[in-house]
Amino acid sequence: MFTDTTLHLFVLISFALLSNIPLGYLRQGAAKRSALWMLYVHLSIPFIIALRSHYGFSWRMIPVTISCAVIGQLVGGRLRKRA
Repeated sequence: MFTDTTLHLFVLISFALLSNIPLGYLRQGAAKRSALWMLYVHLSIPFIIALRSHYGFSWRMIPVTISCAVIGQLVGGRLRKRA
């Protein structure tokens, strides 16, 4: 049904998006541009890079994964504002 590449891409994109929702939620409660705020923004990046490298995706996937990470951060931040 799905090729390995399609499944790996789904896992990579899902991880980039879903891991950043709780981080965005936490980021919204931290002082802007503080060390903790920076940690929440960048914490998922090494894991996304490791997954991308492990699955053998080229640098061309970087904009896609960054976009998903930013969307996850925004969703998490909005969830915190609602609560």
